[in-house]
Amino acid sequence: MEADIKWLDDPETFRVNQLPAHSDHHYYGNYREWQTHASRFVQSLNGQWQFKFSANPQERPVDFYAVDYDTSAFDRIKVPSEIELSDYAQNNYINTLMPWEGKIYRRPAYALSADDAQEGSFSEGKDNTVGSYVRHFDLDPALRGKDIRICFEGVERSMYLWLNGHFIGYAEDSFTPSEFDLTPYIQDEDNVIAVRVYKHSTASWIEDQDMFRFSGIFRNVELKAAPVTHIEDLTIMPHVNDDFQTGTFNFAARLSGAAAGSVRILVHDADGNVVVDETLPTDEHIELNEIAVENLHLWDNHHPYLYQLLVEVRDADGRLVELVPYQFGFRRIEISANHVVLLNGHRLIINGVNRHEWDARGGRSITLTDMEDDIKTFKENNINAVRTCHYPDQIPWYYLCDRNGIYMMAENNLESHATWQKMGAIEPSYNVPGSVPQWKEVVVDRARTNYETFKNHPAILFWSLGNESFAGDNLVAMQQFYKQHDATRLVHYEGVCHTHNYQKQIPSLDPEQYLSKEGCKDYRPELSDVESWMYLPPHQVEEYLQNNPDKPFMECEYMHDMGNSDGGMGSYIKLLDKYPQYFGGFIWDFIDQALIVHDQISGQDVMRYGGDFDDRHSDYEFSGDGLMFADRTPKPAMQEVKYYYGLHK
Repeated sequence: MEADIKWLDDPETFRVNQLPAHSDHHYYGNYREWQTHASRFVQSLNGQWQFKFSANPQERPVDFYAVDYDTSAFDRIKVPSEIELSDYAQNNYINTLMPWEGKIYRRPAYALSADDAQEGSFSEGKDNTVGSYVRHFDLDPALRGKDIRICFEGVERSMYLWLNGHFIGYAEDSFTPSEFDLTPYIQDEDNVIAVRVYKHSTASWIEDQDMFRFSGIFRNVELKAAPVTHIEDLTIMPHVNDDFQTGTFNFAARLSGAAAGSVRILVHDADGNVVVDETLPTDEHIELNEIAVENLHLWDNHHPYLYQLLVEVRDADGRLVELVPYQFGFRRIEISANHVVLLNGHRLIINGVNRHEWDARGGRSITLTDMEDDIKTFKENNINAVRTCHYPDQIPWYYLCDRNGIYMMAENNLESHATWQKMGAIEPSYNVPGSVPQWKEVVVDRARTNYETFKNHPAILFWSLGNESFAGDNLVAMQQFYKQHDATRLVHYEGVCHTHNYQKQIPSLDPEQYLSKEGCKDYRPELSDVESWMYLPPHQVEEYLQNNPDKPFMECEYMHDMGNSDGGMGSYIKLLDKYPQYFGGFIWDFIDQALIVHDQISGQDVMRYGGDFDDRHSDYEFSGDGLMFADRTPKPAMQEVKYYYGLHK
């Protein structure tokens, strides 16, 4: 197969030769490797890569992936990083618009007509910058002779991959791992890997989040070797019984290779006591069902109790081939008959924040230190929950939330704000994904990848379909995917497609402000287990709660923290004491999106916001609406948050 640049224009082509999404488990050769976090099966490709920037697809070096291509004139760029932050392209911050509006005419493929494929929209786009990456590497000795995959944990926005001159695959979805099989073309020495990254494709229409629009390989890149028998995917399904003191352990795994041998599944509690010890013969699929567990320790914010799973894969002679560790928790989230959200049988209260991944120097290419600092800030200020706005985060963040008892709303990489709202008005004439058939599979695939990657994390209480993407049958298909695959969590979507039925529940609503009737059926029963609004004033929240609510209520965004804000927070917090169906919300947002640059006039490092980079159009200082400045210095509003969130710890 040859790469085709026209895939950039086609919403139905979003992954080519990509390996199926799977659990985010680590694997090791033995116990010592696990204890030192150094797996013999992993080789990092982070570091300096050769790099060529092109202003548009027409100027790209077409055959740069050939093994004999002369790359001596290429620059060097750090991987991971953002292309724009290496001064190759202009920084641009936008909220509700697309970057090309007013400059280039585009519409989403098939949104206006089933015959309107928008051919050439991005493959010939004059604004579609291109990064061509090349790296030479030798395979580490420990990886040689094994099946080799490569994992890109995050690439904005669309990528093509070659190895030693051979086309390997294509991927979209900037914020979830993209994994490919390199085995047919890998060499022990002198490999040439080439990656072409395009800033725009059809994915741009559904990655219209309120953020700086970057591009590039901005998360880790790793080679991974597969042992002779390898656990490709594992699913941990802990169940809590009605007494909340006993439960069952359920486990399933998919193996490749599956040479003769055995798989031992061990579970220890935090004191090292053996809870489960079962051995099964190797097979393509193995599972344990309904293994009784007594004297449960439940996981929650106050006691984030984790059990230790250890999966030992052994060959026919009993030698350890692979060790897979994973920590998991027993917890149960549900909605009671009177529409109260319960965690482990007790009312759940969310003291949450929306959190973009952000670093004042690295943009969305953040570090583990950034994540650890954010957890520390959460704990210091009584923040117990996070919404991963509006895409999946780096994998270590989920583990940190597990260990620290941070409740998670795990959001898909989906926002299509510009396709349904124009100049503040609801105008969905070319909304995607909506109910457009050609946009169904790409968003269901994003739900699948989000679920498969993070399904084993106890911190995740809610799956979220995405953000500000209107409504439609394709979002219903996403919700149905989650419901078919996971009965242990709730599904959230805010929707923005509010029908006239809301006037019965919130009589004071202004129909012109909130209600959209034309071309939008009532999707409310199908899209979300909870009633979720953004920035609904406290008196209207109370109206909903007073009018026989049929769903529990939350604010997935509220207390917009811009300037000297958050002063009215107490009006929301009082409702928690009056109405058990209200379970809190997520403040917008946690940290400013601003960049530290060196000011030539003052000679000092300063923080710059949207519009400070001669970016037009821009949403200017709207990028600065966090509880912290971009350098992670708390703003005065954090004191308000700490006080009010502390009332319902």
